[in-house]
Amino acid sequence: MPHLCVAALTGLLLALTGCGWLGSASRRPAPLGGLANSNRNDAALSGDGRLLASLIEDNGTTRLILQEQGSGRRLALRHWRRQTPHSSPSLSWNGRYLAGLVQQGEQRRVVVEDRLNGRLLRLPLPGGGQPERLSLAPDGSRLAVQVLRKGQWQVEVLDLNGLLEPDLPGATTVLGGGVPPP
Repeated sequence: MPHLCVAALTGLLLALTGCGWLGSASRRPAPLGGLANSNRNDAALSGDGRLLASLIEDNGTTRLILQEQGSGRRLALRHWRRQTPHSSPSLSWNGRYLAGLVQQGEQRRVVVEDRLNGRLLRLPLPGGGQPERLSLAPDGSRLAVQVLRKGQWQVEVLDLNGLLEPDLPGATTVLGGGVPPP
């Protein structure tokens, strides 16, 4: 009798999957706010999965965009309009912090925007080198940076405690692009 129940349950699950009742949510694309056909690179989700940061190619220019996943609405990035993003955006848990690499002349720089208070931090790399990729810890306490130094790949982990407040699950969610006007 238990074997019959397992067979019936398996048949029901297969039928529901075939009808689209199960398994379809994981394959459904999130709204992209009119950018579905654009050239997107380096996608990164916030820890809570609510925000998507990515680089897009638009008329020969690379731009960093940030979108809400539920609506596809683009959020303002106050400091990134004046920057030329290179690669590797990374978001903290609630999206308060957005880290990335920007190209300034011949050099790439590591920057972190605090979207809650509107600050942009430029982080120097100890020992120099050319940063290639980065990853921000979900709470914003550390930043791992892949660096090319003297022909060798290295990973630097920067301690951001004291520079950034923790961005923890359940903390205030940042919706806009910085401090609201008075």
